[in-house]
Amino acid sequence: MGAPFQWLARGAKDLWAHPGIALFYGVAFTAMALVLGAVFRTSPEYTMTMASGCLLVGPFLAMGLYEVSRRREAGLRPALGASILCWDRHVPSMAMLVLVLIVLELLWGRASLVVFAVFFNTGMPSTTGVVQAIFNPQNLEFVFAYSVVGGGFALLVFALTVVSIPMILDRDTDAISAAITSIEVFLKNMGVMILWGALLTGLLVGAMLLPWHLGLLIVGPWLGHATWHAYRGAVQWPASESPTAAIENPVAPA
Repeated sequence: MGAPFQWLARGAKDLWAHPGIALFYGVAFTAMALVLGAVFRTSPEYTMTMASGCLLVGPFLAMGLYEVSRRREAGLRPALGASILCWDRHVPSMAMLVLVLIVLELLWGRASLVVFAVFFNTGMPSTTGVVQAIFNPQNLEFVFAYSVVGGGFALLVFALTVVSIPMILDRDTDAISAAITSIEVFLKNMGVMILWGALLTGLLVGAMLLPWHLGLLIVGPWLGHATWHAYRGAVQWPASESPTAAIENPVAPA
């Protein structure tokens, strides 16, 4: 149960070792949160569309952070350019995984509409009074049902992705094998993985509560680096295999 805190500590070391690269990704995550919030406030009907866009971009940004940690672990100097383009050899697998995430998001959107229709008792809230309307005492059944259904989807997404994207980067495996491995890791280490998910959620919520979501400047890349170490700590490969997939190095002249 102490492993998640070790992953966070190692992620912090990666972040402070290359603060310039971390800042680039932190700005990207913060910008995504600001745009998503602005869309929700001004045109809530497009919120799901914008969330889909974040699901397209987010995994590729996260993979860039994993590449930085992977190179540090291999004793190589990370570079921003290499981290930005590290996904180019894994496009088919990443595309399939992103497609699965978007399908799950669409299913969650439909499910949330059903929960609203069945359990919400005070009329659809406006964007300005959504919190007050949702936590109205008349809507306690809605809060419970929404939390259960939403929590189920969130748990499924977490189980599918907890180690799958780092594994695609590390082993260049297909999305299905990576997702199955991720689910296996979750089921065999459920207590640790639930603690890890709670830490991720708590740190992200805390970061986004700051004005302009500025906490994401640090927390976003920090958790990205830590997720690489979560993968390395949770997935064991045969001893005959190298600890990480081969990283391209210049070939010495004969």
